[in-house]
Amino acid sequence: MKLKFLGTGTSQGIPVIGSTHPVCLSTDQKDKRLRSSVMITDDDGKKILIDCGPDFRQQMLTNKENTVDALLVTHEHNDHIIGLDDLRPIIFQKKQDVSIYCLPRVGNEIKNRFPYAFSEVKYPGAPSFQLNFINEEIFKLGNTEITPIKVLHHQLPILGFKMKNLVYITDASNIPEEEKWKLENLDFLIINCLRKTEPHIAHYILPEILELVEELQPKKTYLTHISNKFGFHQEIENELPEHIRPAYDGLEIEF
Repeated sequence: MKLKFLGTGTSQGIPVIGSTHPVCLSTDQKDKRLRSSVMITDDDGKKILIDCGPDFRQQMLTNKENTVDALLVTHEHNDHIIGLDDLRPIIFQKKQDVSIYCLPRVGNEIKNRFPYAFSEVKYPGAPSFQLNFINEEIFKLGNTEITPIKVLHHQLPILGFKMKNLVYITDASNIPEEEKWKLENLDFLIINCLRKTEPHIAHYILPEILELVEELQPKKTYLTHISNKFGFHQEIENELPEHIRPAYDGLEIEF
């Protein structure tokens, strides 16, 4: 299987509109971060998207991705779902609904923000989605087994996802103890890390990640959902141990 980082930035992305922060002015392509999302290609060539934010169209075109066979949604914040309307070309080409897997609460929010996709009499050209509600139970997409991981985004329960020996978690500030067994003996842990030192109520920062990695001992950790306040990509890379790397848009890993 293969995972490609379509975006590794925070809800504002990098560069931030109007910002004169040095990282926002960087000419290094790895310092330019779209909103967080990944595309997984399974062993049968099926495409599994995790989150569909406001940069989805640009991400698909930039990465020459043409389709989505299933969408996993971590939570309902706009930087993770507001790109759903841009799934329309894929829906029209495939002549079928896009299957979305999410918590029931998240599904209700999707209905609230995209009511025209669920109306009995649809406007011509409206998208169409098949909502599949999930919780903690393992489920399968084709031959791929998906294990949901319950984490907290401040006080909001959201989901991470495990496939094989890879875990993808974004927007977390806490992993409950009863969920940590799902993160044992990992080849890859992908997890949000907003910045270096300034605490944040809803996101992990670097000291917390270092402590978590020491506890869980994954073979390789990639940081995502990175803000400009973390610093330049190259400087982050130089400062971190070899088994912890900042991800960047377009990075691919096989697992």
